[in-house]
Amino acid sequence: MPDVTLVQAINLALGRAMAEDPNVILLGEDIGADGGVFRATDALLARFGAERVLDTPLAEGAIAGVSIGLAAQGFRPVAEIQFMGFAYTCLDQMLNHAARLRTRTQGRLSCPMVLRTPCGGGIHAPEHHSESGEACFTNVPGLRVVIPSSPARAYGLLLAAIRDPDPVLFLEPARLYRTPRETVEDDGAALPLDRCFTLREGADITLVGWGGVVTEMMAAAEALAGEGKQAEVIDVATLTPLDAETILASVAKTGRCVVCHEAPMTGGFGAEIAARLAGPGLLSLLAPVERVAGYDTILPLPRLEDAHRPSVARIVAAAKRALSHG
Repeated sequence: MPDVTLVQAINLALGRAMAEDPNVILLGEDIGADGGVFRATDALLARFGAERVLDTPLAEGAIAGVSIGLAAQGFRPVAEIQFMGFAYTCLDQMLNHAARLRTRTQGRLSCPMVLRTPCGGGIHAPEHHSESGEACFTNVPGLRVVIPSSPARAYGLLLAAIRDPDPVLFLEPARLYRTPRETVEDDGAALPLDRCFTLREGADITLVGWGGVVTEMMAAAEALAGEGKQAEVIDVATLTPLDAETILASVAKTGRCVVCHEAPMTGGFGAEIAARLAGPGLLSLLAPVERVAGYDTILPLPRLEDAHRPSVARIVAAAKRALSHG
C-alpha cells in the first residue's frame, strides 16, 4: 500500500472497522457530506450510508451522551469532536456515565464507544483549536486515553479502541495529520492498548512523551547521538492505564529521564510519570527527572504558539542537565 498520512490512516481504520462490524457507526459535526473538518471521514458516507455516518447538531455534550446510549444498546459508536477545546463539555458525560456504566450496572452493560478529537498545537488555528487537555481526562477511572504519534500506530490503536468493550478517548495530534507519511497495511491488525512503544534504544537517558512531541523527541535523540549520548525514546501512546513497567525498566537501564508533553507543566500528565519514577523507580535515578512542557499560560496564538510547545532545543537542554549529574 502507498505511504499514507496519519489522517488517512484514521480513515482506513474507520472504514475497516465499519466493514467488519455493522454495529460500528460514526457521528459528529460535518462528518458526512463534508468528511469532517480534517477529512478523517472522507468518502465513508458514500460507502456506508447515512444510517451509519450521522451528521449531528453543534452540541458536543449531546454527541457524547447519544454515543453512550448507543453503546449501551449494542452499537459501537465512534464520535468525532472537531477540536479538543470543544471536548470539555463532554467531560460530564464521559466521567459520570461512560466510564461508570460497567460498574453502575454491575457488569450488565458496558460502553464500547470511542470519542475522537484532534489535539495539540502546530497548525496555528484560533483559540480552542490547539488545546492539549489530556490531563483532564486521565483522572477519570474507567476511561482509556490514547494518543498515537504515527500513521501506523494511529491505524492499529484506533482499531483496538473501537473493539474495546469500554470507553476510549482517542486524541489525534493535528500537527501530524498530514506529515509524516508511513506505509500502513490495511489488514485489520490492531496494536495493543495499555502499552508503551520503545521507538529507539539507548543506554544514557530516557525520553518519554506522547502525541505530537514524539517528533521533537526523536530529533533530540539524533542531536544527542551526535554528541555521543544514546537516548532511549518511549512513546507512551496509552496514557491511562499507564504502562509504567516499560518506563521503569528503561530508567533502570539509563538512570535518567526527560518527560515531554505539549500541555502546561502544572498538573500535566508528565507529573504522574515523574511521581511513578520517584516511587518504585527512585533508586534507579542518577539525576532528578526533567520535564519539558508547555508553559503555564493560555496558549499564545497564533504568533507564539511554536515557542509555547516543547522544542528540540528545550528537550536537548533538559537531557544535558540530567546527564550532567554523576
